[in-house]
Amino acid sequence: MQPGWKAENPLNQPDMINVFIGYDRREAVAFSVLAYSIQTRASEPVAISPLMLSQLRGVLTRERHPLQSTDFSFSRFLTPYLSGYTGWSVFMDCDMLMLDDIAKLWALRDDRYAVMVVKHEHVPRETVKFLGEPQSRYEKKNWSSVMLFNNARCRALTPEYVNAASGLDLHQFKWLESDDLIGALPDRWNHLVGYNPPRRDAALVHYTLGGPYFAAFRECEYAQQWFDEREAMLCVREDSQ
Repeated sequence: MQPGWKAENPLNQPDMINVFIGYDRREAVAFSVLAYSIQTRASEPVAISPLMLSQLRGVLTRERHPLQSTDFSFSRFLTPYLSGYTGWSVFMDCDMLMLDDIAKLWALRDDRYAVMVVKHEHVPRETVKFLGEPQSRYEKKNWSSVMLFNNARCRALTPEYVNAASGLDLHQFKWLESDDLIGALPDRWNHLVGYNPPRRDAALVHYTLGGPYFAAFRECEYAQQWFDEREAMLCVREDSQ
């Protein structure tokens, strides 16, 4: 599937890249900087929606789990439902920074798959991460932190299922008939800061241990890029250039 202009579209309007970003009230600045970093590099129209629990009342009703480290641990799996089970959508955690054009990620959609992820082999060394939150170890760890959903093929992810399923069933993609329905994305689209070796071509960096907006991680890898992005977002230019 190729992005861009649709021949059958009578209004000749471009495809919209639909992005859902996990939102945690403790990391509001992370959401804003990530959204800015996406939009400022995008070569195609992008619609960004935060997955805020306050906007999902009556849809996401499950109680917070003791091992749940963010507000969006489970709401991410509502992306196909919120997309009307049509087209494709992108989900990503908020503790990230986009360093390349998201249209390049969007162009990797492949209708053979129900969902596409970076297939990390990630076994955390630590037991806690930012703000003392628990660090869990499980198969397919961090696969669900960036997902391209082929929404029509993810109809198993109803609100009822997302509210009732175990965390492992959701994050290990047990809602799919087979792991063969999980496509692989290049790992530059979910670079794990502090785990993966530094690379110049990282497209989407993931501060999975804690972002530079937390005091304990102000000097982590890619911290300066995050602060530069925040400053650019806050800058008000008085000229017309």
